[in-house]
Amino acid sequence: MLSIIIVSAIGFLLSIYAYHTETKLHSIKNYKASCDINNRISCSKAFLSKYGKLLGIPNSLAGIFFYLLIIVLYFINIKIVFYLSILSFLGSIPLAYWSYSKLKTFCLVCTSVYIVNLLLLIFSYLAI
Repeated sequence: MLSIIIVSAIGFLLSIYAYHTETKLHSIKNYKASCDINNRISCSKAFLSKYGKLLGIPNSLAGIFFYLLIIVLYFINIKIVFYLSILSFLGSIPLAYWSYSKLKTFCLVCTSVYIVNLLLLIFSYLAI
């Protein structure tokens, strides 16, 4: 299914944007990310929070490698793509909870990634 490649490419591009933005936030004082609309709609809050990293690795960097891996594995073994998409979807659930409930912010980029992970799960399920 070409939809798996398209959704993974979107996830890859979102992850690149998130990593670029996070890098700018760390290196440029007073940097204003284009995804920061107001105090309640802010990707910067999510990217810079303690939930923005896992084991010291930015979620965005992990996403870049994850979506590239999905694209490669699509051509090798679709079942592995399905199992990895289950993990990514399950990982999105606590991240969404922490963003909306703990940080009390709506991250447009993060929410888009959660939707990508859901679509990846659906499309990979349909492909096996």
